[in-house]
Amino acid sequence: MEALIPVINKLQDVFNTVGADVIQLPQIVVVGNQSSGKSSVLECLVGRDFLPRGSGIVTRRPLVLQMIHIDPEDRKTAAGEGEGQNGLMNDEVKVEEWGKFLHTKNKIYTDFDEIREEIQAETDRMAGGNKGIVEDAINLKIYSPKVLNLTLVDLPGLTKVAVGDQPEDIEIQIRDMIVHYISNPNSIILAVTAANTDMATSDALKLAKEVDPEGRRTLAVVTKLDLMDAGTDAVDVLCGRVIPVKLGIIGVVNRSQMDINNKKEIEESIKDESAFLQRKYPALANRNGSAYLAKTLNRLLMHHIRDCLPELKARVNVLSSQFQQLLATFGEPVGDKSQTLLQIITKFAAQYCATIEGTAKNIETSELCGGARICYIFHETFGRTLDSIDPLGGLRTIDILTAIRNATGPRPALFVPEISFELLVKRQIRRLEEPGLRCVELVHEEMQRIIQHCGTQELLRFPKLHDRVVEVVTSLLRRRLPATNNMVENIVGIELAYINTKHPDFADATLVNMIVESSERERRRGKNDAMVEPTEKGDKQLSKSHSFGHSISEDYSRSPKIQSPKAVAQMATADGIVAPKNSRESLGSSSWVPTWVRGTNPPPPGAKVPTTAAEAIAAATPPMQQSPRTERKSVGLNLLPDVPDVPQMRKLSTREQRDVDVIKRLIQSYFLIVRKNIQDSVPKSIMHFLVNFVRDNLQSELVGALYKQDAIENLLSESEHISQRRTEAQEMLEALQKASQIIGEIRETHLW
Repeated sequence: MEALIPVINKLQDVFNTVGADVIQLPQIVVVGNQSSGKSSVLECLVGRDFLPRGSGIVTRRPLVLQMIHIDPEDRKTAAGEGEGQNGLMNDEVKVEEWGKFLHTKNKIYTDFDEIREEIQAETDRMAGGNKGIVEDAINLKIYSPKVLNLTLVDLPGLTKVAVGDQPEDIEIQIRDMIVHYISNPNSIILAVTAANTDMATSDALKLAKEVDPEGRRTLAVVTKLDLMDAGTDAVDVLCGRVIPVKLGIIGVVNRSQMDINNKKEIEESIKDESAFLQRKYPALANRNGSAYLAKTLNRLLMHHIRDCLPELKARVNVLSSQFQQLLATFGEPVGDKSQTLLQIITKFAAQYCATIEGTAKNIETSELCGGARICYIFHETFGRTLDSIDPLGGLRTIDILTAIRNATGPRPALFVPEISFELLVKRQIRRLEEPGLRCVELVHEEMQRIIQHCGTQELLRFPKLHDRVVEVVTSLLRRRLPATNNMVENIVGIELAYINTKHPDFADATLVNMIVESSERERRRGKNDAMVEPTEKGDKQLSKSHSFGHSISEDYSRSPKIQSPKAVAQMATADGIVAPKNSRESLGSSSWVPTWVRGTNPPPPGAKVPTTAAEAIAAATPPMQQSPRTERKSVGLNLLPDVPDVPQMRKLSTREQRDVDVIKRLIQSYFLIVRKNIQDSVPKSIMHFLVNFVRDNLQSELVGALYKQDAIENLLSESEHISQRRTEAQEMLEALQKASQIIGEIRETHLW
């Protein structure tokens, strides 16, 4: 198992070179309050005086200390490597102990005073010379036959008040730094507490308990046992009776400041420590002291590495695969730029077309895109919009009547004029143009949005090329938009150009006959409900005083029941004259018909008795509302009265209702035919003029616009961000591969 710690040290070196924290390696993290004796503990473990000392905060950067045990025969090999790399003479490098910093590469420090000065200089270089702190670690290796294999991290001591250049939140910064290191589940927490303070107030143990509540990786160290008040001892603390710690509590005796000033050797200090423990704590002496602490840490670290190694190996393999895939997305540095540009254009065009066809490799699962969204626009958005359009929407009955009357001119028409139908149905067909143009716009927007789905990693490497590709595709889509819109407008214009009343789906004659028959049945039913037998007096009076034309006399002769002016008014109503307010009421109940016309009373004195059919109809017809007079001024002409408009606030006569029904049914029947044609033709036109054209000509358009020798160099200028990330990924991949090789060298026999 002794071989495990050097393996971890090698891994530490590998990952320190790339400055990555992706692998959490097993290590011992030293935590304690300011001036609690952390640095003294580390110096006792190394056996040499090499750390900066003084009052206040001295450790202002994390120090990753790797202690490597060497045998006498290995010492010459290591020294020889230092000699060759630094050009030192054999007499200068043949030493038993030396140190190396990561930031000074292969320079060897044989004088530990120089190591202290280098630590101080590197700290001041990054953190300044006035008590500032930084999170960047200093990596130091100590090679010595007197040390055990250990990897420790010395952190700044916990403090409360900012001094010097320290920020006001110095306490929070140091705490966050410590938590970052001890939160690593593969780390062992070495909580250092001075014996002359109450252990229950130890901030180090408090932090350790927060991240390691079960205490499985916490070891407590009690320093300054010789500075306790007279009459007190640390027996209860060392035995775990005050605060129990699972991995144990070890007491040590540090050198005093006077000892440091007098250059007291570490070896002599360790002897004095052993004598003090034998004298003060004879029963606990063999389980305390710096030597026992080093052995305990070595044993704990080896067992901890053994437990973490399988997971560490799996983690390295997983990260190697991930970084290899990441590096593949960045691509290799560009060699032949012309070939690279052509490949990128071809791949983009192929992916764009595949997104439309639905054959792309990376299919979206969160939303519709490409051809699927175009299909949705055609059959859901556009289709539902057309279905929601009412064939008679915006068409009032008064508009239909006005169109019919305007189409007949001065002569009454026996049948519904065809021109009124064409006029009204064209008005309704024009409403189908706007949804078609909106469908073109939606498809154009989706074709534009497909560009974002086709932004491959290779294309993103070159931002200028990406911008030019987007510009070219956008320009192509914009050029195809007018042609597509014109085609949709032409489709509607074609339908408006010729109203095909002979269309097989347009059964006009049958439809009209059905409407007429239905209207006649309703008219006869209304007449039967509305007729009232005239009085004999009224009939005689009407027969004596009326003289009708030939056709009306024949009608009366054939219909003896219709002998009164009321019946004449009903007949007039059936022929297209205005009906009463309620068509199902009889004329005899209408308040606006004079009683003498209804035949119920004799005509009043001076009343004009109708002598013709027109007068009888006029007497039975309600007064019509006339439109306001409009002044028409002309030289030599008097003002003429306006022709009254079609009455609006009234019910329709049976014939008017019949004509309106005929027009409505015809419009609805023909509108549905046209809507069906447009619903089928517009998507086809969009596919032909826009979608398929862009799909078929995209690659040639891109090649023609981008594949130019004078622009290739500029287009393939790689983004600095991508280049930097590729370099970092390459370094990390090499480090992971090297780490995997180092771990693979461990045999199962080394673990036990």
